[in-house]
Amino acid sequence: MNTTSHIIGGAWRLQEAQQHRFTELPHWISLVKKLEDAGFDVAFFADVVGLYGDHEGGWASHLRRGLQVPSNDPLVLLSALAAVTDRIGLALTSSVIQAHPFTFARQLSTLDHLSGGRVGWNVVTNSQENAHKNFGASGLAKHDDRYAWAEEYLEVCYKLWEGSWAEGALLQDKTVTHDRGRGLHADPAKVAKINHTGERYSVEGPHLSSPSPQRTPYLFQAGSSDRGRDVAAAHAEATFSMAPRRDIAAAHAQDVRERTARFGRRPDDVKFIQGLSFVIGSTEAEAQEKARNLDDAIDDHALIAHTAGSIGVDVGHLPIDTPLEDLEHTEGAQGHLSEIKKIAPNGRVTLRDLAHFRAQSTRVVGTPEQIADELAAWQDAGIDGINVMNSTIPGSYEEFIDHVLPVLRDRGLARSGDESDAPTSLRARVTGSDRLPDSHPAAAYRGAFEHLTAAATETPKEELLRL
Repeated sequence: MNTTSHIIGGAWRLQEAQQHRFTELPHWISLVKKLEDAGFDVAFFADVVGLYGDHEGGWASHLRRGLQVPSNDPLVLLSALAAVTDRIGLALTSSVIQAHPFTFARQLSTLDHLSGGRVGWNVVTNSQENAHKNFGASGLAKHDDRYAWAEEYLEVCYKLWEGSWAEGALLQDKTVTHDRGRGLHADPAKVAKINHTGERYSVEGPHLSSPSPQRTPYLFQAGSSDRGRDVAAAHAEATFSMAPRRDIAAAHAQDVRERTARFGRRPDDVKFIQGLSFVIGSTEAEAQEKARNLDDAIDDHALIAHTAGSIGVDVGHLPIDTPLEDLEHTEGAQGHLSEIKKIAPNGRVTLRDLAHFRAQSTRVVGTPEQIADELAAWQDAGIDGINVMNSTIPGSYEEFIDHVLPVLRDRGLARSGDESDAPTSLRARVTGSDRLPDSHPAAAYRGAFEHLTAAATETPKEELLRL
């Protein structure tokens, strides 16, 4: 995340940590080039557009602890990173509340063009009340209403990305034989307005960007509530999980895969990516000692504020072992709370559980060989990939690249370091194809607006003369 402190609160205070340099472009260029050279598929940047809920009596605590404030816009950063990388995917979180879909669709099409088709989008609804108030709302929209909002937002984007421009419409494009002598730049019979009218948006179109290499960016989603799982089954190409155990992750993946049939999709249309952090040692004893040192640096209250703040409850002045029985009644991150309760005895969640959930439940500690064993077990449970979360930047990634990746490669669990013939687009890296499959709901808009093309709606010259 383009901020000092992302998931593992307080780790920025470690001597080797460099994430306080998040405003420096060379810091990010150096990191993402290392990831690209190591064969990572994607550099994924999280984001928020507001403060988490109050903690310890207000939002001053967030500033003291560095809880994702300040944070900078990942879209701007990815534009810079696209210029200095060639193969790695570049993905970002963007909430449906923060930009009009017409503007956002154009921004991502532009970035997909400039990066050669390497853009991914993590679709989120945003559970922060402050974020909603930053964009004109009086408060936080209800949980299911936020997902309905997201689905209309996606519909507008799909219409623009998939339906507005037909293949071959831009005649000066490299893929089409062009004839400058005719002076024909684009085919009016292949570019259409979309005339979308819905509950929240009215968008005439056309899309002002011509089709980018992927058209629709590769789609991530992270919802774990019942409604969120339906959205993942309908729209996501990959879904993020921070499940505390393999069996929970496997059950989640199986449930979403079973839901895909309701939306005309195949179970393997959705990939499952588990977030894990790693503490690596040359011996198990060394790894455990490093984990204890990390725990000493962690800010429990930053972790609690991160989770409880997204749920919408100020618990900062309560004793750390206070049970939190009534949080499920809030409109915040319901799926996240449900995951936490699964690891607590008898489903009773305490403040300490909140802190430990963030810091330890998705942490793997051990030697490179032990970590490879654990990752193989996650794969056997039905997980397709991992999101390597950091305690420190760049150290968490450097250690993984130097020590774990060679073992994974030896076992056939990671690509070789040779990327000379790797696919260019992010989607092709994952699926083998630049474009969405016909089973995806966005595909329904291909060719759907032929009656609204520039040619079809053009007033004939004879009629103009009569006028």
